[in-house]
Amino acid sequence: MKPPEQRQSIYDPEEPSDDDDLWFMPGPLAEDTGLLPPLPRAGPSESDQIGDWVRAEAANAARLARVAARLGALDDRLLRGPEGWRHRLALVEASALSWFAGGRVTEDRLGLWIALRTGSVQEDPVALQRAGWAMRRLSGGPGLDGGVAAFLGRTSGTDDRFADWDNLISQAMTLHPITRAAFAFHLWHLASEGIGADPLEAAIIACRMALAEGQGGALFAPIAMGGTAGLRAQGAPETRIPIWLDAMERSLLTAMRLLDQIEEWQVRAETATTDLSGRTPGMLIETLRDWPYISAPMADSLTGASRAAVQRNFLELERRGLASEVTGHGRFRIWRASL
Repeated sequence: MKPPEQRQSIYDPEEPSDDDDLWFMPGPLAEDTGLLPPLPRAGPSESDQIGDWVRAEAANAARLARVAARLGALDDRLLRGPEGWRHRLALVEASALSWFAGGRVTEDRLGLWIALRTGSVQEDPVALQRAGWAMRRLSGGPGLDGGVAAFLGRTSGTDDRFADWDNLISQAMTLHPITRAAFAFHLWHLASEGIGADPLEAAIIACRMALAEGQGGALFAPIAMGGTAGLRAQGAPETRIPIWLDAMERSLLTAMRLLDQIEEWQVRAETATTDLSGRTPGMLIETLRDWPYISAPMADSLTGASRAAVQRNFLELERRGLASEVTGHGRFRIWRASL
């Protein structure tokens, strides 16, 4: 290094400075070439995903055919069975969907709410109302032919968003209704974005959509009463579809097994009560067939019988092993069929 008193000539090489050791600093700006760095690659659009669902459906064709056959059998059985069967299955499914959506409304509380509009002070009234709405949509009400907004009863300020979702679903008509229901469920955020994604609404839409080709016996396809794994599936369509089909098959088997138990119980109950007089025993048997749990006030309202007649016949059915009281209390008792 030169002595400090000696001045550096302009022809002397430039001495390294301490700044040269700052390796972490950015280098000098390159000459502007007018080119911008590449933008991030856009993901596939929702409409492009339909092809993935079509291919995944084809890979699960045998499993889909088996589930569709079970759904057709349930539809035919409900077509030939009493109206109360549909009502009971809808109540069981609505309760299961309520637990999936976080409402956690049990079958007995939902039944009380639907029949008498009563609930305890410890219960969330909004959860009861939502579960009641789910029950009504599963047991009747408008279909999806008029659009999802009309089906849900939500039209204010959401027409464009729901119209886009309806248009996307219409592009997926090549999918089987069961697979299309899964596709609709997993894309529900398109319509509910900015409004509040409601998993209960998505599940109800899927239940009704899966039975688009039904014969009128069943109004919905059970998805949750056998477990909610299908509603919680994540990942690509080739992962989601098998889980969805397995969950629906378990729910269909659960529904058919419940109908078997109800039918066998009703035959046994009617045979065992032929010696009882009056209309009340028969009406109570039908009510126990249609509702999972019944209180005395519910029975009064549903049958039109007096409280004394209801209490007396409930005790007689319990004595004959046809009904059982589930609370163990002396007041506010609830009965169910001894399936």
